[in-house]
Amino acid sequence: MGAQVISFPAAGRSVPSGGAVPQAAPGPDDARDSAPDYSLFLRHDPGGQAEMAFAVEGIDCAACIDEIEDAAEALPGVARARLNYTTHRLTVGWDADAEPRPDVVLQAMAKTGYRAYPFEADRLEEIENRTSRHLLRCLAVAGFAMMNIMLLSVSVWSGNVTDITPETRDLFHWLSALIALPAAAYAGQPFFQSALRALRSRSLNMDVPISLGVLLALGVSVFETLHHGEHAYFDSAVMLLFFLLTGRYLDHAMRRKTRAEAGNLAALKAMTANRVEPDGRLVTVPAAAVKPGDEVMLRAGERAPVDGVVLSGTASVDDSLVTGETLPRAVAAGETVHAGSLIHDGVLRLRTTAVGEDTFLDEIERLLDKASTARGRYIRLADRAARLYAPMVHTTALLSLVGWLLVGASVHQAVLIAVAVLIITCPCALALAVPAVQVVAAGTLMRNGVLINSGDTFERLAEIDTVAFDKTGTLTLPEPRLADEAAVPPALLAAAARLALASTHPLARAIAAAHPGAVPPEDAREVSGAGVEAQIDGVAARLGSPSFCGCQNLAAAAAAEAPDASFVAVRLGDRCAVLKVRQALRPDARAVIDELRRAGKQVVLLSGDRRAAVAPVAAALGIADWWAEARPGDKIAVLESLAAKRRRVLMVGDGINDAPSLAAAHVSLSPITAADVTRAHADAVFLGEKLGPVATALHVAAKARHLMRQNLMIAVVYNLIAVPLAIAGYVTPLVAALAMSGSSVIVTLNALRARSGARPQSARPVPAVPAVVANSAPLGAGEVA
Repeated sequence: MGAQVISFPAAGRSVPSGGAVPQAAPGPDDARDSAPDYSLFLRHDPGGQAEMAFAVEGIDCAACIDEIEDAAEALPGVARARLNYTTHRLTVGWDADAEPRPDVVLQAMAKTGYRAYPFEADRLEEIENRTSRHLLRCLAVAGFAMMNIMLLSVSVWSGNVTDITPETRDLFHWLSALIALPAAAYAGQPFFQSALRALRSRSLNMDVPISLGVLLALGVSVFETLHHGEHAYFDSAVMLLFFLLTGRYLDHAMRRKTRAEAGNLAALKAMTANRVEPDGRLVTVPAAAVKPGDEVMLRAGERAPVDGVVLSGTASVDDSLVTGETLPRAVAAGETVHAGSLIHDGVLRLRTTAVGEDTFLDEIERLLDKASTARGRYIRLADRAARLYAPMVHTTALLSLVGWLLVGASVHQAVLIAVAVLIITCPCALALAVPAVQVVAAGTLMRNGVLINSGDTFERLAEIDTVAFDKTGTLTLPEPRLADEAAVPPALLAAAARLALASTHPLARAIAAAHPGAVPPEDAREVSGAGVEAQIDGVAARLGSPSFCGCQNLAAAAAAEAPDASFVAVRLGDRCAVLKVRQALRPDARAVIDELRRAGKQVVLLSGDRRAAVAPVAAALGIADWWAEARPGDKIAVLESLAAKRRRVLMVGDGINDAPSLAAAHVSLSPITAADVTRAHADAVFLGEKLGPVATALHVAAKARHLMRQNLMIAVVYNLIAVPLAIAGYVTPLVAALAMSGSSVIVTLNALRARSGARPQSARPVPAVPAVVANSAPLGAGEVA
């Protein structure tokens, strides 16, 4: 394919924005009035299998995933059930010969302890807002109670070793009880409800020992207060609730942000279409009313509502959702335009080939959801340990109680020992082992320009042995730049910059940036399909296509030298020049690629751009394995083939077309300039024009994994020492609470070591790399998918 020659219109066009407005979905409450029509939410694939998406409330940890999926898959006729932990979206598929029964799925979820209803984005957002506010209120109540009870507890602790009177101590204990009991009853709801659901389903999660420890600590404290005991443990119970609520609220906020950004994919969907009637009239109809075979008209500033083939007309089309290429594509009769593509200039007449769920845009959305759901089954390291740890805690506490009763201890003494065992083995250190490192490491990465989107990113980043890069906007800068501007006469460059300021075309920004301070001419006007013209200091000036400016010979020669570039011609009087616009490599791209290789990582390049544009980039960076003209499905196929070879792949991309492959990869990164939907499904985003944060992320993740393992080991060693002492009766509940808090402090202090990691050399400033030189390497250097 040859070089791309672009003409663009003058300024003044506006691009309408908007997205689909979903209709309200019936939920379980609606059944009281009339039976909901679930057929509205069912989707049938070509094989005849029915599928439906449900929103599920009450999911608190990754351990809920298996429980919900198992409950759905146990139903008659259900072929598969996959839960997306981020969106709380359960997708259920039925066998082709089975009758879909959504109502049975809803009943099964209710029996398991979860509330479900047909997935509807607006309703889910409303519920998530309500949940977020409830968590924040619980956190505020726990924080208020913790601070006030600690004031009273410090007085009691210091008084017990000096001269506090029993009456004063009892008064402080009663005041603590008056604060702690209602506060714990309210603030502990998220944990108590989760523990009850787990017990109803005959399983254990981390919330069960937490709830049991809090309730027993409160119960023993009330008993001690009633019997004028020296010690009460209201402070320990409320403090534990406060710190655990903090972690749960932050996790909930992170997932809400991800869901909100993912919803921006709807902004690419056109709500209406300009349908051409048989008599030639142009009628505006809802996009859903267009059928395959209908003809539609597209004008500048509009998004395509359907997939179609161009019947007539020419236009510059933003096809970035398909190819990831930021430069517009010149489209003429016989070429394909996909739904969601933006028409920059010109007019097109299309014959519709696909509508609604059959469009390429919806295919991207389905690939994205499928890949995200598959990765949603990933279970955090701490949760896996807690599954084994929780029943051991309960068994140990129960055996301690029974054992001391058998050897003749009083019920009061045996209960205190059992509570001490339960508190000292409370999985607080285990719960903090991974998140504490994540928080500190995330702060370290933030200072180095990397923002974490997913909680378990560090564990997966540390396993990476292969890095796959997209080209446009990832290895190259997102905005095209004017190349070889020194070869353009200053007067022509200044005229081009002034004319470019009168246009909204993407290439115009690159031309205008080459001459800061330029002022657009007042009389600039558009010549349809050609470019912009004006009088500059009394001399006729033009900017646009080579034919418009009379520079065909110059453009042909330039295109032969650089087939991967785009060209815009400029004429000032009788003088003419051709401006070369192309993508430039990020300044430290080569240094980062070399750093990754030295670290033992395999580097590959996956691009939707044409072969002539990808080959020079691969050669300039020394990447031997590359694919060009790869659609989203092709990229996922490459990632799956690498996964089949037991490779752990980090995908780095920025385009909407990269979103499915980002979700399908073991872990993913995207630049901050990426599309919203891409950032939403990346595990992390990086800032700035440099690629160094990618290497920094891998370096910090390796250290974070090391510290996570250390923290888990600290938690295990702590229990191996503390539990026998508690079982032997040498530890009171107060000492147990202090030991439990101490283990958490040690784990947190160890996590702070993640701040001291030295940045790899590639993350530091390096000399700028010039723009890619066309044909700098033979095309046979890689593969084409």
